[in-house]
Amino acid sequence: MSRSGFDPSRYKWREVKGEPGLSYKVRHDYTILGHDVEAGTLDMVVRWAGDGGHCPIHRHVGTTSVLVLEGEQHLWDVHPDGSRGEHRVRHAGDYALSTGDAFPHLERGGDAGGLVFFGCHAGDGVLYEIVDEDGNLLVNVTIESLVEDWKANT
Repeated sequence: MSRSGFDPSRYKWREVKGEPGLSYKVRHDYTILGHDVEAGTLDMVVRWAGDGGHCPIHRHVGTTSVLVLEGEQHLWDVHPDGSRGEHRVRHAGDYALSTGDAFPHLERGGDAGGLVFFGCHAGDGVLYEIVDEDGNLLVNVTIESLVEDWKANT
């Protein structure tokens, strides 16, 4: 069990690895705790090892509650010209509320990793957009598509 009281071994995890050739490493795991498609809600936990792995560059579309359960969450906005914004760090116990990000961002754990809860709310079902390094939309991630991916890969 982790120090937060959240026991990761109780859940099925989906490992995500990125394609080679990116300027950053994509590597993290996630588990879905619960979801209600009709209500537009999904609760999940993302886990990063301390290996520098990130989520793909993405922009939250819906409202998202964030609670760092363990370790750290590191974030950098990615501007339209490809430059990276200020480096922000959230520590265990930190809470944040996003009502839709202005810029896509990079996100990873700290040197010792990170375990972060996300409570996602999206009236139209779209949780976030994954974009490439030039800011071009690759895919809209919906509640249904994320649950389908998780079920197919755990």
